[in-house]
Amino acid sequence: MRKRISLKEEDIMSDKKCLGCGCLLQDENILKEGYTTSLTNDYCQRCFKIRNYGEYKQVKKSNSEYIEILKKINDTKDLVLYVTDILNLEENFNKLKEIVHNKMILVLNKYDCIDRSISEDKLIDYIKKIDDTFIDVIVVSASKNTNMDKLLNKIKYYQTSNNVYVIGYTNAGKSSLINRIIKNYSDNVDNVLTESPIPSTTLNTIEIRINDYLTIIDTPGIVDDNSILNYVDKRTLNKINNINRIKPKSYPIKKGQIIVVDDIFRIDYLEGDRNNFIFFMSNRLKISKFFRDKDILKDKMKIELDVGYNYDIVIKGLGFIKVVNKCKINLYIDKQVDIYLRRSMI
Repeated sequence: MRKRISLKEEDIMSDKKCLGCGCLLQDENILKEGYTTSLTNDYCQRCFKIRNYGEYKQVKKSNSEYIEILKKINDTKDLVLYVTDILNLEENFNKLKEIVHNKMILVLNKYDCIDRSISEDKLIDYIKKIDDTFIDVIVVSASKNTNMDKLLNKIKYYQTSNNVYVIGYTNAGKSSLINRIIKNYSDNVDNVLTESPIPSTTLNTIEIRINDYLTIIDTPGIVDDNSILNYVDKRTLNKINNINRIKPKSYPIKKGQIIVVDDIFRIDYLEGDRNNFIFFMSNRLKISKFFRDKDILKDKMKIELDVGYNYDIVIKGLGFIKVVNKCKINLYIDKQVDIYLRRSMI
């Protein structure tokens, strides 16, 4: 039986959102999102368990719902931060920019994950050659607090009102970025967003007042249906989402040899001179090289790739492989996962 509360209190509570995921809080149906044992709580039960016990419960929602939320940003002229993961750059940025038309700063997050020798300027120049329509581009690390003051200054320079929206795909690090802004520049340090390695943690918009001139509005991350993060178990997901700096692993390879990465994918080297494959992926993944054919992962979909000189093989959600020389390979992986080639980023 629902507890009795006054009509005035009920009216107030009916519009209260979870501070972690943005869902409307409700105490009537434990199976529906936003459930909490008490409407006086600030977090739904799902976010409470993620934050306190590391218990992840994935919520499946269609991107169409999230897209309708993002489209409402077009009714404003507010500044937008487009957050992306350096290791998992989108093949192009147009998909989100076709939904949201406001002026955007592109925020390249997770700079702490790549080699220290790779300069910020080189990354920014690379992005501008791909897409020069952003009003600015900045490289940051939310976890290591890198360039956060610089980001705040850019926000202050470009913002058109107190409201600044944050958009991006799932696992780009939006929540960790916003939490860093809260910790650095707000007195409300207890009201942080829920962070987890599973897609679709944020389910609705969340307004966070940072100070007198800045309110950050978080939005649900668009789920990339072709990301490998949607098709691995929790153990593998934890391996992929490595929070430490990645040390690139280099593997010399020649015709007839095979490389297998965990139980995720395999590469057969078919044609080309002696080559070097450099893996920019979580160091927790096991990479094995074989000198003759093995009956491993051949049940997965086979993709034939002709790779040019100094190209990257990008596996959505996993990272990328820098290939030094021209070659022809077969790559075996789950059929739902997207693979694409690009000019080497590094």
